[in-house]
Amino acid sequence: MGLVDVFVYHGFDVEAVADGREGLDRALAGGFDLILLDVMLPSLNGFEICDAIRTTDRAQPIIMLTAKVTDEDIVNGLKLGADDYIGKPFGVQELVLRVEAVLRRTGGRTNAERLIEFGGGVVVDTLNLSGHDGDREFLFTRREVEILQCLYTNSDRPVSRDELLTEVWGYQQGVGIETRTVDIHIAKLRRKIEADPKDPLRLITVRGAGYRLVVE
Repeated sequence: MGLVDVFVYHGFDVEAVADGREGLDRALAGGFDLILLDVMLPSLNGFEICDAIRTTDRAQPIIMLTAKVTDEDIVNGLKLGADDYIGKPFGVQELVLRVEAVLRRTGGRTNAERLIEFGGGVVVDTLNLSGHDGDREFLFTRREVEILQCLYTNSDRPVSRDELLTEVWGYQQGVGIETRTVDIHIAKLRRKIEADPKDPLRLITVRGAGYRLVVE
């Protein structure tokens, strides 16, 4: 397995599984800092595994690794809760950089004691990765909460895509990694916290500048 050798060379402890069902069993047993999940696996595909992991663990870092790079596949993987994706063919250096970035940021912004409130009574519990808007409740992944916390901390101004990639995903500035993960995560958040995601009032786009959280 070439990728195993690459990550061992870079100092990682690696477990590799070629079967989807066995991989899911290993993942659910816990203890992994990050799961690099290939979509094309026998018995269970990567989408099914990601969905099953998120049912029990919304904080586990996951990167999807796939030869499928259509919009539908990218959106599907991120909607199921993956933190990021990388499409084949890819450079080994880029893959290692993305893994290192996600590991650097894992749990980096969360404050277990903090409740954040914004826009018309939305309350987010950063410890339990949950929130409510009156009687309506919603669940978040760890990455979604980190986005909200970054926007909340900087609610006096728009936060750019590049800044979110640096502050939330841990990508170094100037690396030039192309990814739609920020846009898709924003769309996911709007479906949860907005009454009308197509006409957002709480998580808005500032044209040419980025995204801003409306705090009352």
